Amino acid sequence: MKLSVIIPTYNGGRLFVRVLKALRNQTVSFELIIVDSGSTDGTAERARKEADIFLSIDAKDFDHGGTRTLAAKKANGEILVFLTQDALLMNDTAVETLVKCLEDPQTGAVFGKQLPYENTSLFGKHLRHFNYPDASYVRSIEDKRKYGIKTAFFSDSFSAYKKEVLEEVGYFKNGLIVGEDMHIAAKILREGYRIAYCASAAVYHSHSYSALQEFKRYFDTGVFHTNERWLLETFGKAEGEGKRYVKSELNYLLKHRAFGNIPAFFIRNLMKYAGYKLGRHYRLLPSFIVSACSMHTAWWEKRNASA
Repeated sequence: MKLSVIIPTYNGGRLFVRVLKALRNQTVSFELIIVDSGSTDGTAERARKEADIFLSIDAKDFDHGGTRTLAAKKANGEILVFLTQDALLMNDTAVETLVKCLEDPQTGAVFGKQLPYENTSLFGKHLRHFNYPDASYVRSIEDKRKYGIKTAFFSDSFSAYKKEVLEEVGYFKNGLIVGEDMHIAAKILREGYRIAYCASAAVYHSHSYSALQEFKRYFDTGVFHTNERWLLETFGKAEGEGKRYVKSELNYLLKHRAFGNIPAFFIRNLMKYAGYKLGRHYRLLPSFIVSACSMHTAWWEKRNASA
């Protein structure tokens, strides 16, 4: 089947050069579509030379879901592979391995494993360890009884969709603060398709967030869950998954004898919990506090301007 690879970019820097090189070494051929949101570091010029289809939008018009939908509708591929500009393919067969999972007619989408970069903090490394296990799996809507909201866990840092399935569910939703990947995975599951996780197809992709950044990230997740209430109503609340994560993270630190990180562990998880709870009740907060609590201030500016 024909493949299209889609990458949204904004000031990708040197890492993006490495991402492009790894992409060009893949064992499968594909159409490359890059959507740039007003880069000022040479990323746009580099992308224009490399891409088969190059799209340019203003930074203020970027939208996690809408920008991906814009590129998806331009794509000629039957399979659409999404990468972020900081996701470095692990080997030359990563894309080929990932898309093979879509040979199953009931599987509508698949995402790959994420490995942490070497210089990532232990907290960032554990996040990848927790969310991206060594064993592949396939999930359907029936699995919500066992996994709850985790059933719809997905990541567009390295993923692939059947374009016909994207069309059937209405593509990515415009206007989401975060979570366009989980949102569309949930819609795909709701339509009776399966989603897959392929542990043998991997990218290097990780972050070392500070405690304040974690607070803001979880605040935005709380906003997302409040605005898209049907997700929790369909799959279950997120708190149970949070408890499992906290226990896993503590064990991970103890395993690595990182005893000096234990105080930070308590502070970070308190910040996450507070951020999430505030995000769930953001409508009760003054607008200036909401903006200060969020990682995506531009999203609030756009939202307030259109109100």
